Amino acid sequence: MTPDEALKSPLTDVAAAVRAGKLSSADLVARCLANIEARDGVLKSFVHVAEDALEQGRRADAAATSGIATGPLHGIPIAVKDNYLTAGMPTTAGTEAAIAFPQEDGAAIARLRAAGAIFIGKTRMHEFAWGMETPPTCNPYDESRVPGGSSGGSGAAVTAGFCLAATGSDTGGSIRIPASLCGNVGFKPTFGRIGRSGIVPHSWSLDHAGPLARNVADAALLVDVMSGYDPGDPGSANEPPSDLSQALTQDARGLRVGVCRNHFFEALDPEVERSVEAAIALLGRLGATIVEFEVPELKYGLGAIFAVELSSSTAYHLPHIAAGHVDAYAEDVRMLVEMGRLVTGSDYLQAERYRELLAQRFQDVFSRVDVVVGPTMPITAWEIGQKEVVLGGKREAVLETSWRFTYPWNLLGLPAISIPCGFDSKGLPIGFQIAGAAFDEANVVRAASVVERHTPR
Repeated sequence: MTPDEALKSPLTDVAAAVRAGKLSSADLVARCLANIEARDGVLKSFVHVAEDALEQGRRADAAATSGIATGPLHGIPIAVKDNYLTAGMPTTAGTEAAIAFPQEDGAAIARLRAAGAIFIGKTRMHEFAWGMETPPTCNPYDESRVPGGSSGGSGAAVTAGFCLAATGSDTGGSIRIPASLCGNVGFKPTFGRIGRSGIVPHSWSLDHAGPLARNVADAALLVDVMSGYDPGDPGSANEPPSDLSQALTQDARGLRVGVCRNHFFEALDPEVERSVEAAIALLGRLGATIVEFEVPELKYGLGAIFAVELSSSTAYHLPHIAAGHVDAYAEDVRMLVEMGRLVTGSDYLQAERYRELLAQRFQDVFSRVDVVVGPTMPITAWEIGQKEVVLGGKREAVLETSWRFTYPWNLLGLPAISIPCGFDSKGLPIGFQIAGAAFDEANVVRAASVVERHTPR
């Protein structure tokens, strides 16, 4: 296997080739570094490239030669979102403020390192995981457009071949939005499935950790590696690590696929709608049962997640506000951090009451279906600097538009994945979102793998 072939091969095959001595990890890292050198001056997906990346590859090769390969990601170059703490690489959480973060591995990074992963660098993010654009990162499909956020650097780096996978974090869609806009796979498992100690927090009750990858199998493998109980995370679920390998080979027969016709199919681009409807029809032809339903209460969700997110983010930043660091924040982030002070205790409690109501509604839904599918986003990648979009005759801010379909699964803490399902007439990728019941990542992966196997890339 050559490095160029590895960039198009499943992670399991690449790691096996390194362990067997059929592929040099150092050569693979060198290929990724060459790609970064050739194109990241424009894409700007990295804020830091590991100085010892090649040496990490050489050590992986030596371990393989000695028969002591470390795990399922042995010798695989992976990029790390800049809000994950890492030993040996700085963390800035996307800010230029004078805030020092420790250089130590958090729980998820420690699990990846133990599995043999090589950390090639830190990817750019929208400051403190706010925002949907990740400036100044560009979209690999069209450098005049955004990659999405806040994990935009990870999304761009995976698509551009700068790494074989990357980590992300997702508070309202920040893994799935870049995956949708950059044409790769973004997987947010159940809240608590992957430990968050060592990840700079944005919103304690909404934050999820997860991967961005080139295909469903790679994303599932990374979730398996990263998952497990984390005593340093109060929200960590005391569940054993997942094993999603069997779900990758199952077919759609007997799968109950829910389609929520309100909210998720309101005010979206016609080309997005056509691609998503084709993916739903594909599942039906392959043996799934399509179950349509509505959840009217979804129309109140944006106010609820804003109340929770704003107030909890501001609570985290209070020491930084007191220290005067906020003056160095980007204007859009500084405004949001300050806005959180306007959320009253009553507002927050009402938002949590709504959250519980929505959880009850979807508990009933998942008693009747195995997964819920729909578009990841109402639109494809918008132009850098664009502030508004017109959908269904209504003009709205791209901030509101971009996370409308992703944030409900953060409020509910349920697993959700975005996979490519086609392209629009401008050649921009379209994302298909699949969500499941709590800790039922297996059915999410099952449905995603079926669609991926039958959808040209």
